[in-house]
Amino acid sequence: MSEPTSGTTSVSSEVVEKIAVAAARAVPGVADLGGDVSRFFNSVLDKVGLDQVGDASRGVSAKVADGNVTVNVVLVLEAGRVVAEVTGEVQRAVTEALTGYGLKVLAVNVNVDDINI
Repeated sequence: MSEPTSGTTSVSSEVVEKIAVAAARAVPGVADLGGDVSRFFNSVLDKVGLDQVGDASRGVSAKVADGNVTVNVVLVLEAGRVVAEVTGEVQRAVTEALTGYGLKVLAVNVNVDDINI
């Protein structure tokens, strides 16, 4: 029988951000992710044929330390939605998605940057 291998495993913030983006986008009431500046640059990239650039983690930043994660989500709310309901669901969905990967979520901070009318 072989001896267990020792070492460390780490997850990059980019991976955490991609997981969080997918979870946040799936929440009803989330119209888009990212602040005004990132959405502007994304629209420019779309117009020049680079529509996939930056989409994977746009609107989300993460800090990862020793398996502990803090996530910041900037989103655009759909008109007519209750802010607290949508942001609470984003926090729940992101936390659930990340804990499913074995990460400990310390906080999911949500900033509503705009409303899609």
